[in-house]
Amino acid sequence: MKQLLNRLINHESISSQEAKQVLVNISKGDYNQSQIASFLTVYMMRSITLEELKGFRDALLELCIPIDLTAFNAIDLCGTGGDGKDTFNISTLSSFVTSGAGVKVAKHGNYGVSSACGSSNVMEYLGIKFSNNEDFLKQCIDKAGICVLHAPLFHPAMKNVAPIRRELGVKTFFNMLGPMVNPSFPKNQIVGVFNLELLRLYSYLYQNTDKNYAIIHALDGYDEISLTGKTKVISNHSETLFSPEDLGVNQIKQEDIFGGNTIKDAAKIFLNIINGKGTEPQNNVVCANAGLAIATSKQINHKEGFELAKESLLSGKAKQSLDKLIELSDA
Repeated sequence: MKQLLNRLINHESISSQEAKQVLVNISKGDYNQSQIASFLTVYMMRSITLEELKGFRDALLELCIPIDLTAFNAIDLCGTGGDGKDTFNISTLSSFVTSGAGVKVAKHGNYGVSSACGSSNVMEYLGIKFSNNEDFLKQCIDKAGICVLHAPLFHPAMKNVAPIRRELGVKTFFNMLGPMVNPSFPKNQIVGVFNLELLRLYSYLYQNTDKNYAIIHALDGYDEISLTGKTKVISNHSETLFSPEDLGVNQIKQEDIFGGNTIKDAAKIFLNIINGKGTEPQNNVVCANAGLAIATSKQINHKEGFELAKESLLSGKAKQSLDKLIELSDA
């Protein structure tokens, strides 16, 4: 590790194989906490290369506990986080709106590290059970249209890193990896990333897969379609600059999608929106993201997907999906 750290501090890069081996070694407990913290910190000071990101991804996918959900042709909606915007849980709400529209969802998520409330924080607060039991997860996706893949249960290799990430409290390269390491290996995916550089890296990695995907970054910094301005969208068949006007909705302000300062605040906003009591900007931003997921999965255009998302949210189908998942968690 000392030799690797010296190279990285000197702004050298490491190979894909070396990057992969570092994560394998971390999982085996070969390094102490200071070494791991230093390794994470180096990547806050310099850009990650395509080869390094690929090596880290390959290691986590190889080390994860896989789950077979291929029969459901599910989609994952997952952002990297780390955009520092403190929005409400847009991708999590969008996941339930997507499942309410009849598209199966395998939602990969984790507790918030650099934000007040991550996807797993709000779902746990609402009474959703986390499990890596395949039968339970298949029952969830079959009956509720969605299952939750809580990252720590599928990535035991990362148990040595989790406490260090929590103590650091800032985004690390593990934020970059989150959406790429869904243990169900979904063929459909919406990925939000926190900067344009990462958008490019993701697009290079994803174009060499058989995934049906859309990678998104709002130009004012969000890792989702924020409707606060334009959003770059790269999919497996196009590259576009999306504007709110494309869906016939108004541009919104940053404060319209603020998520509160606590998990309790976040859960209250979440329940308000899924119960059909959200503000117009809140509803539109959720349906813009869910609409893109629905469109990607069904191979229709974004505007059609947006209309299906609105119907799912406002008819209560998204809420039914949430209620069913909570009910299955209680069983």
